Amino acid sequence: MAMELPPFARAEGDPIVKYPDPILRQVAEPIKRITPEIRQLVSFMRRAMQDANGIGLAAPQVGVSLRLILYTDFSDEENPQIHALINPVILKMAGEQMEPPEGCLSLPGLMGNVRRAQTIWVKATNLQGKTIKLKAEGLTARVIQHEVDHLDGILFIDRADPSTLRWISEEGKEQEAVAVSK
Repeated sequence: MAMELPPFARAEGDPIVKYPDPILRQVAEPIKRITPEIRQLVSFMRRAMQDANGIGLAAPQVGVSLRLILYTDFSDEENPQIHALINPVILKMAGEQMEPPEGCLSLPGLMGNVRRAQTIWVKATNLQGKTIKLKAEGLTARVIQHEVDHLDGILFIDRADPSTLRWISEEGKEQEAVAVSK
């Protein structure tokens, strides 16, 4: 059974691309050099993510098909930090988590349970042009996996257990999402 969703409205001035924009289904291009434009893009994405109360954002979600993500690192719960990863690759995954439910700034109001690795090891380039390797766990690992999926044209609805998909209204009430076969 395929999930059929209505187009999501994009308010005037909203920088976040909404489903079903085709850029969300494209495989993003690698970044060859860190230029002033890439740094500007990171700043733009940071503002957009924070304005939308997001915890992660991929460049395709702002209409730029490049392999760049921002994620919130929750390893210090008292002081979460936002980081950029350029050309991230998940090297290894371990364990499993189903909670918390995922949502997406490109599919606002839709939530669902997605099976993700509990721990991941990632290789990427930072904004200083250095190759880095990092280990992420829990919610931080979930966010990175979700954003890397965006770089490959994969949305959380592609991985979610369809029986768990729910619309969250502005009042915070849950409603079951309806899966419609094509």
